Amino acid sequence: MTPNRARTVFLLAHTGRPAAIRSAELVVKGLLHSGLGVRVLETEARDLPLPDEVETVREATPECLDGCELLIVLGGDGTLLRGAEFARASGVPMLGVNLGSVGFLAEAERDDLDKVVDRVVSKAYEVEERMTVDVVVHQNGAIVHTDWALNEAAVQKVSAERMLEVVLEIDGRPVTGFGCDGIVCATPTGSTAYAFSAGGPVVWPEVEALLMVPISAHALFAKPLVTSPDSVLAVEMLPHVPPGVLWCDGRRTVELPAGARVEVRRGAVPVRLARLHHASFTDRLVAKFALPVSGWRGAPH
Repeated sequence: MTPNRARTVFLLAHTGRPAAIRSAELVVKGLLHSGLGVRVLETEARDLPLPDEVETVREATPECLDGCELLIVLGGDGTLLRGAEFARASGVPMLGVNLGSVGFLAEAERDDLDKVVDRVVSKAYEVEERMTVDVVVHQNGAIVHTDWALNEAAVQKVSAERMLEVVLEIDGRPVTGFGCDGIVCATPTGSTAYAFSAGGPVVWPEVEALLMVPISAHALFAKPLVTSPDSVLAVEMLPHVPPGVLWCDGRRTVELPAGARVEVRRGAVPVRLARLHHASFTDRLVAKFALPVSGWRGAPH
């Protein structure tokens, strides 16, 4: 167990990555040296070279973050989304360090570890809330599954040879129907994830909206739709068609039988993200996708 320290940080890492193990060692050493306590999952502690004063917890539950002021996550997008599950359930802000390729949820890169430790120690970070979505699956008029997502809820086909047949609905009114490989219902945060790959628009995080993006639709009108954050999006699978599957953030899944109805609305509980920088999302977008702006001359004077 850790000594009685006034401040404690929870650390979550992708211990299957050598870079994550090295990064975790540096972060833990810096935090302990500055007088902060560090807590990790027992299953991850076995793979990390940690000092004895690091506290370990056995159960991966929201309660394991009790008393922690921050959750630091080291890894790629999958690890960051795993961290978001802890952050949402506990209310503890998440600070992501990207060890993957894109990492829009991350606030820092692996080369910034010293800066991360300094900012955490001095509490030089701000916390913003990111909208989530709540997801409800209906079958024969009954609720058969509930879930949530930070990025997106995606209804997808199961078999490669058969398309889904769906009807899209917004605020209780049908919009269109077609065959497709799937439908992505995303938040602005998720607009740079699966929805982006499906051809949806990039939405700045401070914009409150919901997105509905078809995947490989066999239709003349199958454009991405952007709705009010108070709208209710619904995807109805037609009867007598092959089953589909619902994926939430690419992590949690449930089978959708023919005739199932998936409703997506603004989530009741946001995810809190810790921010170290005041850089605009535009700059982050340019950097993450290495967009060609070398000829930019700046705003006119």
